[in-house]
Amino acid sequence: MNFVVRKVHKYLSFFISIQLLLWTISGIYFAFNKIELVRGEQYLKQVEQTIDLGEFNFEILGTTNIDIQKRLGKNIAVIKIDGATKYLNTSGEPLTKLSMSDAMDAVVANTNLSPVLVEEIVDEQSGSEYRGRSLPIFKVQSKTNDGLDINVYLNVFSGEVVAIRSNKWRIWDLMWGLHIMDWKERDNISNILLKIFSILALVSSVTGVMLFFKLDFKKQ
Repeated sequence: MNFVVRKVHKYLSFFISIQLLLWTISGIYFAFNKIELVRGEQYLKQVEQTIDLGEFNFEILGTTNIDIQKRLGKNIAVIKIDGATKYLNTSGEPLTKLSMSDAMDAVVANTNLSPVLVEEIVDEQSGSEYRGRSLPIFKVQSKTNDGLDINVYLNVFSGEVVAIRSNKWRIWDLMWGLHIMDWKERDNISNILLKIFSILALVSSVTGVMLFFKLDFKKQ
């Protein structure tokens, strides 16, 4: 029995050793980096807002959610009706998309970053750093006071900052993909590879414990 256990442990450990190393390295990285800083929350300005609901002079029917936001200093209503999101001014009129100049102003108003270049993204890209966000979206290439390159992603109608991406986030994203064994999308924590290697790692650990305590079920 011990011979079989030893063989199973030896070859399983060798087979999964690289992934075990990646799990360990990525786990250490996660432990020593605060997710708030990875997400770029330190670049957001904490702006106090005063909202007068009396400014909104229209009736809303059939909505499931209402959110009052600021768009370049002006109050707007963001409502959801039948699964669609609408952006309205205080008179209930639909808002047009922000201009690229407005997008740069929104970055200045909501972050401590300096905008450099704006582009509008309309097509989803697999594994992109803005994945999971509604399109179209503005990507504003910006810089910190120290000259670090930061990408700020904005809602094209409200100017809301929906994501901030830096090199620290990209390293985190890479580590996360290696950790969950989803190297392309980096979102699927139920993929078959992760399940298989998790089971194999469990078997390797159990056989290692058996060898350490010299368990032999044949003698029991």
